[in-house]
Amino acid sequence: MKGLILKDLYMTAKYCKAHLLIIAASIGISLFVSNVIFIFYPCLMSGIVPMTLLSYDERSKWSEYCGTMPISAAQIVSTKYIIGLICSFCVLILSGTAQEVKMNHDGVFQLGDWLNLLAMLLIMSCVAVAVTLPFIFRFGVEKGRIAYYLTIAIACGVNFAASDVINFNTDAPVLLNVVYLILCIIAVAIYALSWYLSIVFYKKRLIK
Repeated sequence: MKGLILKDLYMTAKYCKAHLLIIAASIGISLFVSNVIFIFYPCLMSGIVPMTLLSYDERSKWSEYCGTMPISAAQIVSTKYIIGLICSFCVLILSGTAQEVKMNHDGVFQLGDWLNLLAMLLIMSCVAVAVTLPFIFRFGVEKGRIAYYLTIAIACGVNFAASDVINFNTDAPVLLNVVYLILCIIAVAIYALSWYLSIVFYKKRLIK
């Protein structure tokens, strides 16, 4: 399992340089531009990394090669979800720090607002991975790409819905905190469910 994670980290560093550059650029731009797209887009990009790794695995026939080793389907699937968690955590830390700096510079920093922003980033990161991977493990990368466009649609909807929150136009901060806490729990549950479904789907795919 550790070997699989290390292999994917090496692949991320080699084949996902463009993704990492876009994430860094978006976070940098978000420091100077008050646009929710640049705040949430890194979360969406972090969700694409596992999909990109799966694409290279499929192209290089890695799945077939794994069949000759004592590696289970659950381990293969879990590796991609762990990579997704690592990428999401890094983006969460970097984006959260950048927004804290921006809010302090603009003189609008409020701990509750910042925590709500982190909650939105967490939700977006979970959704970006959870929506995409089950489709890919069930149908393959090419057919599963439709889930990526579905993720974009969801992301855009969340961006528009969250625009008022980003501008801190709320008169019920306590209620808002509770809502985001519930949404975070739901997002984590969806991620866990997606993880389980991907294992089930991938096992069925291997049998065929």
